[in-house]
Amino acid sequence: MTTTKQLIDVVSRALSALPAHADELRDLDAALGDGDLGITVRAGTEAVVKAIGLLPEEASVGDVLLAAGKAFSTANPSTFAALVGGGLLAAAKTMQGKNEIGRDDALGIGRAVAARIIERGKSNIGDKTVLDALVPSLDVLEQSQGSATDALDAMIATAGERVAETAKMQSQKGRAAWVQERSIGHPDPGATAYVRFLEALRRAVDGSV
Repeated sequence: MTTTKQLIDVVSRALSALPAHADELRDLDAALGDGDLGITVRAGTEAVVKAIGLLPEEASVGDVLLAAGKAFSTANPSTFAALVGGGLLAAAKTMQGKNEIGRDDALGIGRAVAARIIERGKSNIGDKTVLDALVPSLDVLEQSQGSATDALDAMIATAGERVAETAKMQSQKGRAAWVQERSIGHPDPGATAYVRFLEALRRAVDGSV
């Protein structure tokens, strides 16, 4: 089990590494939309790190998710920020009063985030969105029997494979849908951002970031 304090430390270190990918995400998003994903991720992650760093010692896991959701959704006005931030706010309701997080809790958080994105974004797997990497990685987490690091490794591998598969798809949602067939050949930016987060989280667990 991971305590709230440990969660804040690991997540903060992981998120602090994501702005380094802002240019990559901007370029991927520019091929399909307005190119603002790099700004969204950089501004959002910096805002989240600041917000959760200001939480009191007695903060619960739910408080961390609530602060993160509010910070990410308001740091930069974009659809991705609203969807991810809204997902975190939904997940916060499932973790109020809890001061530790285990595998089942992490799975519940992920499922809550995915469900809110599906609801608010009116999207699902196959529409070429973050869901194409998020949901399969959660399925892997649900089936995992090994250590947390083993589960993370498996989630990263699966999510990475699914990102590669999104390059073969035509975008069905958002600005990316406007380019129609021209979206084929480009991996989904949101799904890529999710993989970069998992990779940073894995390094943070190892203590290498």
